[in-house]
Amino acid sequence: MRASRRAPLSVSYAPTAEAMEHFALRREHILSIVTFNPLPTSEARPEAPRGIAEIPLPLSGPDNCEIWSTDQPVVSADFFDITYRRSPDFIFGSITQAIACPAGQNGDHGPSSLQVRTEEAYRQIFTLLEDIEHHRLLRVWNWIPDINSNTRELEHYRQFNIGRQNAFIAHNRLSDTGSIPAATAVGTRAEALIVHFLAGRCIPVALENPRQVEAYRYPEKYGPRSPTFSRGGWIDLGPQNILFISGTASIVGHSTMHAGDAAAQTRESIHNIAAIVAEANRVARSDVYDLNLLSYRVYFRNKQDLAKIRAELDRLIQPFATTLYLQADICRADLLVEIEATAGLLSRDDGHR
Repeated sequence: MRASRRAPLSVSYAPTAEAMEHFALRREHILSIVTFNPLPTSEARPEAPRGIAEIPLPLSGPDNCEIWSTDQPVVSADFFDITYRRSPDFIFGSITQAIACPAGQNGDHGPSSLQVRTEEAYRQIFTLLEDIEHHRLLRVWNWIPDINSNTRELEHYRQFNIGRQNAFIAHNRLSDTGSIPAATAVGTRAEALIVHFLAGRCIPVALENPRQVEAYRYPEKYGPRSPTFSRGGWIDLGPQNILFISGTASIVGHSTMHAGDAAAQTRESIHNIAAIVAEANRVARSDVYDLNLLSYRVYFRNKQDLAKIRAELDRLIQPFATTLYLQADICRADLLVEIEATAGLLSRDDGHR
């Protein structure tokens, strides 16, 4: 496994078996190894070491992992249910919350288990960040059990949004919309809510898409509480500028476009990503960001749509970086694909697709 050139924050890719064989977490500059395709929760297996952030989604293609690193020494620690690794400037953490009785009962009163556990997860994250003075959430990934299912007459994604926003309000994190992080939320078949997060001392600039209504201002038709995330985030680290683009789908204004058409939804998603890239270039006062210079994670709902989605992306963009394809349910039942992206993180040792 090749060592990446160190930057304030960087991501490289390696075969998972190779990374585990060399146990890259022994290196003092590794913040996290993000792996895919973990064994089902019902199978007995050893607990993952601190710093292994498991994504319970099937990966289409080679079994690669992401290795997040920094140019500073890193230490491991726990905080209640959170496991994390931190440097003086960054922290990469993971929290898993078991969801009791995921099927629920429609006649039950009070908040659902998913809502309660979501709020608890975010409260723990915010308390940790306040305690160690890494005050800013930079990027969040949420893995939600059966995201489109309904219990207690409310979709799981909407239950999740209530819990998430309750925690933001309780910790006074909505007073400045510029501090709302970029995020992804997709569905899994796991029996627990899993949240991965990157935080740091740097101050991100929240980016919005002029083609879309801000997610945190969605009308009530999308649930009692709006989704709490920005469309993207731009971070100036001096020698390095980083762009995070949230999970992006075929939505214009606040409405789903091209229902049932995976190819058209892929095109619309890329149009939205292009709009965020333009906003990032405006904020950065340069044309440093380009669709072909991004690293992508593509979440697709149905296996039969993957070839169409790949074909559209091959036609629209030619990224020099790795593109990961993961099968997942998307936050709206009529969405077939969601795409997230980053720029400014790729290790120069990487460049394969």
